Amino acid sequence: MGAGIVEVFARSGLDVVAVEVSPEAVEKGQGVLRRSTDRALSRGKLTEQQQTELVGRVRFTSDLSDVAECGLVVEAVPEHLDLKRDIFAMLDKIVSADAILATNTSSLSVTEISVATQHPRRVVGMHFFNPAPVQKFVEIIRTVVTDDDVVEDVKALAERIDKMPVVIGDKAGFIANALLFGYLNHAVDMFESRYATREDIDAAMQLGCGLPMGPLALMDLIGLDTAYEILDTMYKQGRDRLHAPSPILKQMVTGGLKGRKSGRGFYTYDQAGSSTVVVDHLTPAADADEGGLRTVKTVGVVGSGTMATGIIQVFAKAGYDVIYVARSEAKVEAVRGAIAKSLEKAVQRGKLTEGDRDAAFAHLSGTTKLEDLAKVDLVVEAVVEDLKVKQALFENLDEICGPGVILATTTSSLPVIECAAVTKRPQDVVGMHFFNPAQIMKLVEVVHTVSTADDVVATVQGLCRAVGKHPVTCGDRSGFIVNALLFPYLNDAVKMLEAHYASADDIDTAMKTGCGYPMGPFELLDVVGLDVSLAIQRELYLEFRERGFAPAPLLEHLVTAGYLGRKVGRGFRTYA
Repeated sequence: MGAGIVEVFARSGLDVVAVEVSPEAVEKGQGVLRRSTDRALSRGKLTEQQQTELVGRVRFTSDLSDVAECGLVVEAVPEHLDLKRDIFAMLDKIVSADAILATNTSSLSVTEISVATQHPRRVVGMHFFNPAPVQKFVEIIRTVVTDDDVVEDVKALAERIDKMPVVIGDKAGFIANALLFGYLNHAVDMFESRYATREDIDAAMQLGCGLPMGPLALMDLIGLDTAYEILDTMYKQGRDRLHAPSPILKQMVTGGLKGRKSGRGFYTYDQAGSSTVVVDHLTPAADADEGGLRTVKTVGVVGSGTMATGIIQVFAKAGYDVIYVARSEAKVEAVRGAIAKSLEKAVQRGKLTEGDRDAAFAHLSGTTKLEDLAKVDLVVEAVVEDLKVKQALFENLDEICGPGVILATTTSSLPVIECAAVTKRPQDVVGMHFFNPAQIMKLVEVVHTVSTADDVVATVQGLCRAVGKHPVTCGDRSGFIVNALLFPYLNDAVKMLEAHYASADDIDTAMKTGCGYPMGPFELLDVVGLDVSLAIQRELYLEFRERGFAPAPLLEHLVTAGYLGRKVGRGFRTYA
């Protein structure tokens, strides 16, 4: 991080004094800078002359007094409060009276660091994100005594070096880490409880939410020791149980499993510092025995909405005969029309041949009678998210379908076992949660109840792969993987806004620019719908009885006021 910050300033034309603890550390830091600029050179992002000029602006030293003439000093040492306080106390005596002292801490109190100096008014937080030369976002943290001029000067400098600064108060975790680490900790809890495998947790969040990395892989990148320190600091300041480090984190750190830097964390790497994951005792078998699976040649789909239509298209395009059931002949034709239009668009874009289009369409058969599903091998229910409606449907399907036919529900929030319990074949009932739009999104959550047979789970997993989807498997509890991790994070963002800690724009910027999320939390909430988000959060709260999962009052008030997001033109933002 220190070398990255040095590069950022030098790349922007500033002269930099780079201080390390020893001559050996200085040499190592020079190597980091050289390798980084060499990569930029090889990718055409720097010319040889620019690299030479950049490196020439940096003076490396192991003598802290060499910063005496600097107008700004940025500290980027390990996250230990006493160490940082000692350094600031020394810097306070070295630099001139009008110099600014900044800490790059990601979690510690800037106020506690500042009071180690005689001039705390000139101390500010300047939190860069890793890797600093690439990441645009910078959190500027002001304490209750930081001078306004200091904050403005640091903000102006951040803009000058082509960063996107956001000014916030001194609260553990600031914006990005406060939201990010609660989510990461929840994912660790999920892994520790063996609710899902590390691979499935990570794949679910990448494929279901478009995140650049899964939570457990990200923890390995950050470093489990660093993650533990950040969570512990946040918990001690806010006493939010959701920030209390998962017990397995401390055990892993104590055992030397610190992530990529040690060669092993949640995953195992080919060597310390490497990003290459290797097979270990937790790696699922690549060629798992799929013998004894149930035969699926014909699929039934109940429903005619957007999700049902997408699922019908997925199976037909993959070569399965599909019988779909809608409430009326008009809806049967509407589904055919929607699929025909979608397939034609794929042909025009070169994603599908005319022959494949015709073949997919030939696999479709629409009806208004549930009895026409008597001969299918699998039924996927995609009707309204109303438990009574789904239960009545499953009772009918249980009577209509033959023995051994798998009954699947696409519910995103209701208990699968509630549907299974009304049938005489609970062992054949499974959750098959597609993501919208089903014909595009790769993820399917395969949800097993306490009654679901192993061969049913394996059959559905194989079926997902056969239609080009990536299955992840989990137990039957509220939110499954994706929603259980996503919505508490969104709820925390609403609480942060509600507390007036930062604006919706700043929070969205922090998560998009600092963490690489495709959408900020308030953008996403407005797209999903505040009413839908509130309903899911309420389900999570009722399921887990976790106080931190209680819906933010602001979310409830907006829904009560009818501000439901983009679909009505107003949510956290107003739309034209």
